[in-house]
Amino acid sequence: MQRYFLDTPFNEEAEAIITGDDEKHITKVMRMKENDQVIAVSKGQAFIAAITAITETGVHIRKQNEPLPSNEMPVNVTIACGLPKGDKLDLIVQKGTELGMVAMIPFDAERSIVKWDIKKVDKKVERLSKIAKEAAEQCHRTIIPQVNNPVSFAQLIDASKDYDVLLFADEEDAKTAEPNRIADRLKNVHPDQSILVVFGPEGGLSRKEAAVLLEAGFLSTALGKRILRTETAPLYLLSVMSYEFE
Repeated sequence: MQRYFLDTPFNEEAEAIITGDDEKHITKVMRMKENDQVIAVSKGQAFIAAITAITETGVHIRKQNEPLPSNEMPVNVTIACGLPKGDKLDLIVQKGTELGMVAMIPFDAERSIVKWDIKKVDKKVERLSKIAKEAAEQCHRTIIPQVNNPVSFAQLIDASKDYDVLLFADEEDAKTAEPNRIADRLKNVHPDQSILVVFGPEGGLSRKEAAVLLEAGFLSTALGKRILRTETAPLYLLSVMSYEFE
């Protein structure tokens, strides 16, 4: 059954209207008609809803029953990625959404080769947000992960104060005699906590950045003995978290 996120929540009569691209998908692609059913997501809850009318104002629906069971990860994981080259953020956003992240923060790392054109930031974030929405519909999420505008490293440190658990992936940690395994770090994480995990771009985080993160209260963690690509590391961590908490 097709899933759609509502821009405007259900009213007191349990009715809502689907407009925009989702309306076109329902009418032009799926060719749905009155009485056909969809899954509509409103305020973090998913409902089975029946189409009651298709008019010039949009696709009118009415929810049928109680909310469907949530399949969100028990912990709220935000991924912060040093700006990588090419379309790697597309992959991180898409697969990260499937694996349960709640938000993604790109940041300008010391070793980031790519510098986003300030005039194109809004369009890039809009495109990444669309990727997150489509992935959330496909994997039956009840929230669409938030894609934030790129921030500086200093701004990232400042934003970290709002999270319960702070981690950063450190390949140098993995090289030590007794690396801090991610499994051990997660033993002190509890359901409903907010977690911020920082990953470097190609080349990883600099030693200066690692020192600043440690000073700000972040804990370093190793992601195994092999060096992971910048687009692989966040997905590895989210998979481990899914195994641990789900």
